[in-house]
Amino acid sequence: MTEPLFGKVALIGIGLIGSSIAINIRDRGLAGEVAISTRSRETLERAEELRLGTSYHREASDAVRDADLVILSIPVGASGAVTREIASALKPGAIVSDVGSVKGSVIEQMLPHLPAGVHFIPAHPLAGTEQSGPDAGFLELFENRWSILTPVSDTDPEAVARLTAFWEALGSKVEVMTPEHHDLVLAIVSHVPHLIAYNIVGTAADLETVTQSEVVKFSASGFRDFTRIAASDPTMWRDVFLHNRDAVLEMLARFSEDLATLQRAIRWGDGDALHALFTRTRAIRRSIVEAGQDTAAPNFGRQPPRKDPWNEPGEPKA
Repeated sequence: MTEPLFGKVALIGIGLIGSSIAINIRDRGLAGEVAISTRSRETLERAEELRLGTSYHREASDAVRDADLVILSIPVGASGAVTREIASALKPGAIVSDVGSVKGSVIEQMLPHLPAGVHFIPAHPLAGTEQSGPDAGFLELFENRWSILTPVSDTDPEAVARLTAFWEALGSKVEVMTPEHHDLVLAIVSHVPHLIAYNIVGTAADLETVTQSEVVKFSASGFRDFTRIAASDPTMWRDVFLHNRDAVLEMLARFSEDLATLQRAIRWGDGDALHALFTRTRAIRRSIVEAGQDTAAPNFGRQPPRKDPWNEPGEPKA
């Protein structure tokens, strides 16, 4: 059991990320108290059933009282309103952070409402699944994944070090960068790929010459992986695209130019150009595996479902 890093942590929002943080705090002994807040009574009751915290609150301002660390795990579009709600209840010296996939907009929304004497350190753990809600969390979500911190100017280095230690205790590797650079990087490695996935799945569903039942029945592995991404939380991703608009549009423009080049290569039968691109992209995949950010195991490391001998026809096997 690790020595507690904080006396009290307040988690505002208890979806996949919030619940995974809560499980890590509980199972690794990272805080003495964990106050959980969400507006949904049903979600709050489920969090209590799962023993994700030590206290449960419908009002975020009640949860953050006396908290040494406050983490907002909410759609980025709600960051300003929630910060305004909790501002007067924040403890002097508390660290206030978030887990949003956009940093520039979150800072613009939150910073004006934060009182002097608290340490504002926006963060973004690059970890997730298509699942959501308090039941989606698990202990290993952050293992060997990057968490990016984007502290605002004049942030106390000791506060940054404490939050760094917290994310490392959750299993993350930590990088510090500017909000602007974060938003540009995430636009190409996360936001635009999600947008493409949403679009491809939507296009397949809208095809008049292919029925939706055929799309489901004959889905090849590439399309299935797109549907996994496109199953991500719609509210969260709506806010991501609206709040990282400039970086996403810039990367979409570059993507469109490259896609036009591919179109020409296919139209004119330029096999050499296609082969050169596919060779280069294959090398990038190899680099991601070598960096430990994915597995080279067949079928993306997914295990086939094991057969239950008790449900097989005939006599159960001993």
